[in-house]
Amino acid sequence: MLTNLQSLNFCELRYSQIRLIHLLKQCLELFFSTFCEQSQLTCSRQSTSHSALTRQRFKIRRSRLLEDAFDQLSLLSEEDLKGPIRVSFINEHGEEEVGIDGGGIFKDFMENITRAAFDVQYGLFKETADHLLYPNPGSGLVHELHLQYFHFLGSLLGKAMYEGILVDLPFATFFLSKLKQKYNFLNDLPSLDPELYRHLLFLKHYNGDISELELYFVIVNNEYGEQCEEELLPGGRHMRVTNDNVITFIHLVANHRLNYQIRAQSTHFLRGFQQLIPKDWIDMFNEHEIQVLISGSLESLDIDDLRSNTNYSAGYHPDHELIEMFWEVLKSLSSDNQKKFLKFVTGCSRGPLLGFQYLEPKFCIQRAGVPGLEEHADRLPTSATCMNLLKLPPYKSKEQMQTKLLYAINSEAGFDLS
Repeated sequence: MLTNLQSLNFCELRYSQIRLIHLLKQCLELFFSTFCEQSQLTCSRQSTSHSALTRQRFKIRRSRLLEDAFDQLSLLSEEDLKGPIRVSFINEHGEEEVGIDGGGIFKDFMENITRAAFDVQYGLFKETADHLLYPNPGSGLVHELHLQYFHFLGSLLGKAMYEGILVDLPFATFFLSKLKQKYNFLNDLPSLDPELYRHLLFLKHYNGDISELELYFVIVNNEYGEQCEEELLPGGRHMRVTNDNVITFIHLVANHRLNYQIRAQSTHFLRGFQQLIPKDWIDMFNEHEIQVLISGSLESLDIDDLRSNTNYSAGYHPDHELIEMFWEVLKSLSSDNQKKFLKFVTGCSRGPLLGFQYLEPKFCIQRAGVPGLEEHADRLPTSATCMNLLKLPPYKSKEQMQTKLLYAINSEAGFDLS
């Protein structure tokens, strides 16, 4: 019995070692492939910047952010898209906002335009039950130029990845497959419509006479209150679903929802995306890894890594008493609040895949207010996401700092919060 137990323990240990080796191999492959892509993108950016004689400059009204950007940037060639783009904002009074775009204003522009364009209220994208984004099949009912907009949004996402700008856009897996030009199947349906998936599985395992259910090879689309029936096969309205053809019916329904309905939107989005990100680059990654490249790491916030890659200004330094207090407060926050903090200061709730040394520009903590003025110690912290900057007042206690910080990061305010 002891021999059997020793043999069992050895097998368990051996199995654990094999699993660990496999996991390490996956991590190394991801790191290497990501490093390769980062290197290729960097070389491409450097090559483009050397060849670009002039920078593209655009004036964008904040009140018509998406429309102005579409009208101007969608006319750019592939070479121009890869080159430096500089933006100046026009405020509600028609005046150009003060500021020199050294990259920070463009990052602010990218954060704001992606937030506006991919908002489900705008009508180009919809959300799954898990709040993951995918193209709205009925986008043509909302926007006459919807396909041109999808091409534009594809190039925007490509530009963000090309420049290493993280954007908080959680995409549905079946849509990310389209960036790899892959076909979706029945097993992908739960991520879009789990209820429909359950109904189709019910049909697959139904023991009775399926023809009695009075189903036909049609599917009903309901977009903005308008119902229309589409045939899954020519003559589908007159083709009853039976035990003999039910498997064909199930796969046709899944194909319609996952591929056919969004085929035009996905095709135009992909064309725009590939203006900056070639297919052979994106093919190095699976869908999960692509999402990480778009929005950053899914891991918990690495406070120590962030701290070792932080700059300080206006009187603060790494050993300042208040800075020591700040890092203690940040470590004490819940994982959700740490993500909210990161979004508050950088515009994205996730850190860069390879660590904060790749955050551009580096996170900076700046003393807020004028030294010696007591009233500044009662203000809330503010941020400038375009510069990854936290403006931190000189609070008198850890409790006060935590209260003010939690209020600020949960208020979804920013530059002028006080």
